[in-house]
Amino acid sequence: MFSCKIHKSGGKVLLAACDSEIAGKTFEEGGIILDIKKNFYCGKKMGDEIIKLFPEADIINIAGKKIVGLAIKGGWVSENGVRKIKNIPHAQIFIL
Repeated sequence: MFSCKIHKSGGKVLLAACDSEIAGKTFEEGGIILDIKKNFYCGKKMGDEIIKLFPEADIINIAGKKIVGLAIKGGWVSENGVRKIKNIPHAQIFIL
């Protein structure tokens, strides 16, 4: 399961999504902090159908092995575009 939340501002749509089990946790490595804040990532619980929300977003912010894997499989991001912090994958996708 995934947790996701849609944020709208200035006519732009940001989709924040994470693996449900890491919601609310913070990961730090080498001075870099990945903070999976519930107020940013959590709004709705979804399964693999979450990928259907990707085309509606201008910016996609994802964290977690499962959601990032789904995005890679769907061609939304390459493995080179993924950063790992404490072995937790994180990616930001900007749709131009």
